[in-house]
Amino acid sequence: MAAEDNLVVHTKKAFGWAARDPTAVLSPFNFSRRETGEKDVAFKILYCGICHSDLHMAKNEWGNSIYPLVPGHELVGVVTEVGSKVEKFKVGDNVGVGYMIDSCRSCQNCDDDLENYCPKFTVTFSDKYRDGTVTYGGYSDSMVADEHFVISIPDSLSLDVAAPLLCAGITVYSPLRYFGLDKPGMNIGVVGLGGLGHMAVKFAKAFGANVTVISTSPNKENEAIEHLGAESFLLSRNVNQMKAAIGTLDAIIDTVSADHPLLPLIGLLKTNGKLVMVGAVVKPLELPAFPLLAGIKETQEMIDFAAKHDVKPDIEIVPIDYVNTAMERLLKADVKYRFVIDIGNTLKPSS
Repeated sequence: MAAEDNLVVHTKKAFGWAARDPTAVLSPFNFSRRETGEKDVAFKILYCGICHSDLHMAKNEWGNSIYPLVPGHELVGVVTEVGSKVEKFKVGDNVGVGYMIDSCRSCQNCDDDLENYCPKFTVTFSDKYRDGTVTYGGYSDSMVADEHFVISIPDSLSLDVAAPLLCAGITVYSPLRYFGLDKPGMNIGVVGLGGLGHMAVKFAKAFGANVTVISTSPNKENEAIEHLGAESFLLSRNVNQMKAAIGTLDAIIDTVSADHPLLPLIGLLKTNGKLVMVGAVVKPLELPAFPLLAGIKETQEMIDFAAKHDVKPDIEIVPIDYVNTAMERLLKADVKYRFVIDIGNTLKPSS
């Protein structure tokens, strides 16, 4: 939405699946989106990733959910309409939208391409636009967004695997770049091997790092080394393994959202090593994880890097009517490693 827009007409019919209350059961939901403004891009959603934060929000575990709630902030599709002043996109382009859909566009952070630090940034779902209407996410058939917050998806990157990159991908790519952990030969630890963790391994490997996966689950070792290509594996509950690895890592990307001890991880770091926490915890840390996502410019950079270096998430594609089961499985960590909803083929008004 352009900065000067104060009145927006919401007449474009849309359809999705929504939670009505903290039971988090999703069901069909009719709603409307605004008409395409002069700086807006409208697109048909074809795929949307399922992030653990979708479940947190559906359950109102952070206390700020707005119902009815249409989750989804890893949405990709094909442009169907562009406004008269849109410069970067045309009908037929492959595009996506991540966790942010607006910001003030005038503060220093916005000027520096750090919209994620804007005090007025707008979340893609369960937030409010400038006109006071509620934002609805990607478990739906369409999206309208200001072109500034729309990400171009290269043709070499299929849309189904592009979707999780818009959250899981950028959440780990950004700290690797920001903290200078993108240099070949660095020793990088990754805590947790879920949606975020497996992408941290893939991006770190693409940067040329030596990767150590740290997990509480011994059955993750083969997956980490044989499938994802990590150089080593540490069972965090094994005192001897952890002791032997003290002072060996340049940095650790901690992707775990559950409560867990940090001191053993800090002990694994070299002097002046870095522990970067990106898991979105139910009980927020003193430093919340959300601003650590990234701005729009860096998100586009990440997508382009992923396309160039063939960095793709491991996904399980599911139909929209499986979404409640997928949420239950997500709660049990029963997914390798990201559910992606096939919106284009399975979301029908009769669902």
